[in-house]
Order: sequence, then structure tokens, then C-alpha cells
Amino acid sequence: MTPTLVRQHLPHPGAVPRVDLRARARDWSEIQERMLVPLFEAVYERLDVGPATRLLGLGCGSGLALLMAVSRGATVTGVDTSADRLALARERLLPDEREARTRTETRLVDGPPADAARADAAPYTVLTAFEPIGCLAGDAEGLGELLAGATPLAGRGAAVVLAGWGPPERCTTASVLRVATKSAEPLRAAGTWRPAHRDDLERVARRAGLTPDGSGRVACPFGYADVDSAVRGLRSTGLLDPAISATDQEQVDKELAEALHPYQRQDGTVWMPNVFRYLIARTP
Repeated sequence: MTPTLVRQHLPHPGAVPRVDLRARARDWSEIQERMLVPLFEAVYERLDVGPATRLLGLGCGSGLALLMAVSRGATVTGVDTSADRLALARERLLPDEREARTRTETRLVDGPPADAARADAAPYTVLTAFEPIGCLAGDAEGLGELLAGATPLAGRGAAVVLAGWGPPERCTTASVLRVATKSAEPLRAAGTWRPAHRDDLERVARRAGLTPDGSGRVACPFGYADVDSAVRGLRSTGLLDPAISATDQEQVDKELAEALHPYQRQDGTVWMPNVFRYLIARTP
């Protein structure tokens, strides 16, 4: 995600979305992040994540996926470039950092994957990149850059997990985002919407020198208490940033709310079925 569902890609150099980043991080943590729990669970079960696992989470966001790995006994390190999201991850994983250091090796790193290297630590056995690609132009390249910095930290044959949006016809949210981001399309730059491709994950893996070793699909429905919660949750992903930069947040929020209308149920809740893919690849 990412870390949002994907990494933030702005439509032109220097563009800054006019949003409250701290509030958006809180919305991600409280509303949106849980939507990918079925994906986290499916991957951890398939890889038998447990006490023998040393996991590096790329784009760990506010730490929910890391927390789930810790609950299974894994030793985890999370890296991210969002200070606001990392602050929320610390609240979850390291509520008392001094006491936590005596009980766990959990680490949170503000910066690129290379900053997670430790000379006295064993190689990582699992790398996860749970932010799904396949919705914005340039997202595959961004994931490739993350992997370039992370794979040298993994042991031989380590599992590397990549995630992607499923086919557009099976991702209701993709169609909603498509409508809400039309205003950014004339820019024709990295960060504009694009449809998911069948082999997105495999291409990224091979370019990173990884060997695909299995894949799967997971249903991750997006459910919200009301339209306002849905707007805040989807905005927190960063997927709408190009449109916000091209117009403004008020306009994008209005278009998004209109696009969500068909998925609002009689009780006011919003329900959007989605399918996400994951690929397990191995380091050489």
C-alpha cells in the first residue's frame, strides 16, 4: 500500500498535494489500512511466518502488517519515508521504546531500505512490499527502486512478497478511482491512473533479479461506515494526489463522493468488492 496502497507519485517535479499529511496518516491508520488484512493473513499463512522469521516490511506505513507478524512470533523491521505514519507505527509496536528494546528486536526506520542494514544482524528471511501496484503509472518503477535497496539485506532464497491490484473488472475501487482521477489525466505523467496488467508483479520481480515462486489472489472488500469515511480512507492512500495537485482537494472529494454513490447501501454504509494479487519470489 504503500506507504499507502501505492507510493505517492506526483504529476510533475515539485508538485505538492495540498493536504494535511498528519490527518491523512491518521485516516490511513484508523480507516484504510485494515482493508488489506486478508492479504496480510493469506501471505503469512502461506509462508508460515513465525518465530524463525526475520521480516523486513517495505513501506510499512502505520505498522498493522508488522504487528500481525509480531503476533505470530516474527522479528520485524519496518522502513518508510513518512514520518507521520511511522509515528503511528511506533505507537502500535513500541509504546515504550526503552522497555520494548529489552523484549523484542522490532525496529522502525525512517528512510530507504538500505538504512535497515545492521552488521550484527542475520539476513532477513522475508521481505514484504504490501502496497499494491497496478493503479498508477510509474508505480512498478517505484517498487523496483525499493527492491534494489532491500534485496541485498536478504538471505539466499529469501521470500520476497509483492502485491498488486487485481483485474479492473474485479476491483470495484479501481473504477471509482478512475472516475475521481480523470482531472489529472491530461498531465500524462507518472502518478496518473492506469489499468492493472496481468504480469505487473512478474515483470518487477524479474527486473529485480528475483525468481517467481508462486502467487495467489485474495478478496479484500473495502467497507466504510459512510461516504465521508470512504472519501477520507481512499484519500489517505495517496492515489488521489495527482488529481488533487491538478485541481484541489474539495473538487476531488466531490467527484469521489459521486463515484461512490452506486456502492452506498440503504443503511448508509459503502461496500466495494476487490481482489488483490500477490507474488512470492525468491532471492538468488
